Amino acid sequence: MVKKDELLRIFAGSVRELLREAAPDWEKVQEIRLRVGRPVFVVSGGKEYVLTKEGLRRMDAARPSAEAPGRPRADSVLPPSGNTGAAKHFPPQTYMATQQDLRETLEYVGSHSLYAFEDEIRQGFITIQGGHRIGLAGKTVMDARGIRTIKYISFLNVRLAHQVRGCADKILPYLFENGQALHALFVSPPRCGKTTLLRDVIRQLSDGLTVGVVDERSELAACWQGIPQNDLGDRTDVLDCCPKASGMMMLVRSMSPDVIAVDEIGSREDIDAMRYVMNCGCRVLATVHGDSAEAVAKKPVLGEMVSEGMFDRYILLSSRRGVGTVEEIRDRTGRRLYPEKGDCL
Repeated sequence: MVKKDELLRIFAGSVRELLREAAPDWEKVQEIRLRVGRPVFVVSGGKEYVLTKEGLRRMDAARPSAEAPGRPRADSVLPPSGNTGAAKHFPPQTYMATQQDLRETLEYVGSHSLYAFEDEIRQGFITIQGGHRIGLAGKTVMDARGIRTIKYISFLNVRLAHQVRGCADKILPYLFENGQALHALFVSPPRCGKTTLLRDVIRQLSDGLTVGVVDERSELAACWQGIPQNDLGDRTDVLDCCPKASGMMMLVRSMSPDVIAVDEIGSREDIDAMRYVMNCGCRVLATVHGDSAEAVAKKPVLGEMVSEGMFDRYILLSSRRGVGTVEEIRDRTGRRLYPEKGDCL
């Protein structure tokens, strides 16, 4: 459950008051985006809103109609002067974030000691109490090792942590065969719930199995000061902010897991590490961006794992009937296990 006051206090005063007055359903809010000189966008329940002095307004309600392309609706306004890009139409009283708003928000996010988060800033995000993740963008500063830091931060994405206990109940039977856990890959486009689903699978598997989680971007456990803010179960060990390939090898050697879980695989190193883990007898749970198993199979590196049959199950998600809609479950040969006639997850 999102603690509203705990979250609101990280925002600059002007933004905080508008969000408080707008009173969104915090259990449905997914993202709040601040960009200097641009509207404050709120994604809630899969829909996009802008923050105005009169509350939240749906963006599609303020866009030009299909019948009159390019012609603004009566309730729309042009962006602030000085914008030389294509005209956009926002509702009246739309609040435009200022540099001071972002500076003040960053101070609250970093508890007035932003320098203490140098490692996190280098990776482009900060995790705060409650497991919420603040994405950062601005000017990157490079050195011989790569990105050293980000300065002139002018873009923030506050991603709210939501744990949906029980959301994996109906798919769990598909993840076992003859009493043994199976290798499973969760496939979906962004914002379709694959991380949330994987998180609940981990929690439930840890009721009887030892699970190791490599949480490279702090999205599964959402650790704050080393302590998971999300419930991943009693037998789960977490490597936070650790590269996936290195972390998988470390967990096998040090924590003797039955299952290893990782989020958003994609590199050659990830695939090689998963092969090693599987050869050691560990089961692997992973997620990947994609619209379908066929789309994943066409990707240069990921296609290898599909052709080799590395995973026993492919769980394909969408947001067609809401975030986390399970479209299909297939086995390693591509045979569809779900849906059967009349089935609905």
